[in-house]
Amino acid sequence: MMTDIIMLASSDSVSAGELDLTSVLIILGKTVGVFVFLLIGVMFYVWFMRKVIADMQNRIGPSSAGPFGILQTLADGTKLFFKEQSIPDNADRPMFRLAPYFAMVPAFLAFAIIPIGGTVVISGRQINLQLIDVPMGILWLLMMSGLGLYGILLAGWSSGSKYPLLGSVRASAQLLSYEATLGLAIIGVIIQSGSLSTRTIVDQQSQGTWGFANIGDWPLFNWFIIPAFISFVLFLVSAIAETNHPPFDLVEAEQELVGGFHTEYTGMRFGMFFLAEFMNVITMSAVAVTLFLGGPSGPSLWFAPENGWLNAWVMPVFYFLAKLLILLYGTVWIRASLPRLRYDQLMQVGWKYLIEGSFLWIGTMLVLRSSNAYSWDFINVSILGLDSRQVTSLFVAVISVIVAFAIYFTLRACIPKEDENATQYDPVVRDKVDS
Repeated sequence: MMTDIIMLASSDSVSAGELDLTSVLIILGKTVGVFVFLLIGVMFYVWFMRKVIADMQNRIGPSSAGPFGILQTLADGTKLFFKEQSIPDNADRPMFRLAPYFAMVPAFLAFAIIPIGGTVVISGRQINLQLIDVPMGILWLLMMSGLGLYGILLAGWSSGSKYPLLGSVRASAQLLSYEATLGLAIIGVIIQSGSLSTRTIVDQQSQGTWGFANIGDWPLFNWFIIPAFISFVLFLVSAIAETNHPPFDLVEAEQELVGGFHTEYTGMRFGMFFLAEFMNVITMSAVAVTLFLGGPSGPSLWFAPENGWLNAWVMPVFYFLAKLLILLYGTVWIRASLPRLRYDQLMQVGWKYLIEGSFLWIGTMLVLRSSNAYSWDFINVSILGLDSRQVTSLFVAVISVIVAFAIYFTLRACIPKEDENATQYDPVVRDKVDS
């Protein structure tokens, strides 16, 4: 049983006969490495966020703890360790203590399926720079993102106070609303790749060669952000809402909920919720890099051997971190620029627009993939260099979008407007409208 568990925890092709102490040490080393990477990533992201926002607001930001204030996050975390760990008298103590771990552990487990590099050789073994590569990696991601909700619910319920309970109920409604759009956006990648494995998805986006002789063969044109750009946008919006990131940070809207679900938490238990939140931001950005931006795919250095340590170890990790940093900078830019939405606006965006738009886009992509798979070319003409099959695919896609939006706006027209509801049920408003 232990052997099966260790084999499942590995992303490498290790059979029961090959499982030895070296394989176990490699798996344990990758586990510790991913955990340390996330912790250091959270520290860097918080410092990076505070410095960028300070620069946008013409301030200095962290500057005292370490060079350029880079140790400020470490100082804040150390301070939380020495603060009092209070528990309310009416709290359910076991659940109150476990709730922060229910919030943090799924964020770490979700990152376990992310390929941060290519395939390297360690002790004569082919090792993927990835903790696990289960065949149902996408389902693993959705499962872990759903389990993170339990930490918030348990924190609000176990506190024994009505204010954290209201905050957890609001948080659960928000997370469940955007979880649907998140899953529908990922389906766009599954349609393109035909696989649920993140390693397979990355490998499909890495096909081709980087070279100026044949630019059309660059792996860049195989990245799924090109055929599934709408899915990429839907994923980013739903991921921002899923991680309680501004402008969707209504889970802890201080002016309304006295801090939200973590009102009764102090010390490091309080800090673990924010550690999980920032860890989720990094994880979702890494998932976007994996699914849409080619993961660690990038050109090799021409002056170094193709299978040398520089091109096999350093450059794939560098490309992955560079893409991840670009997306994280975008989240900071959004935090510094956009105001917080009202809760009714938050729910309206999720249920009235994003989910419907996701279904429409999935239908369009299915038609396009089917037309390519079955070589439909009933429009036997060539336009602007496109062959008959490509013209057919384009024609079917346009017709699908027109029909889908016609159905959408027809259904929208059946929904009563707010002023119609007000004039029907509110006599004061009806009298004002009549006058």
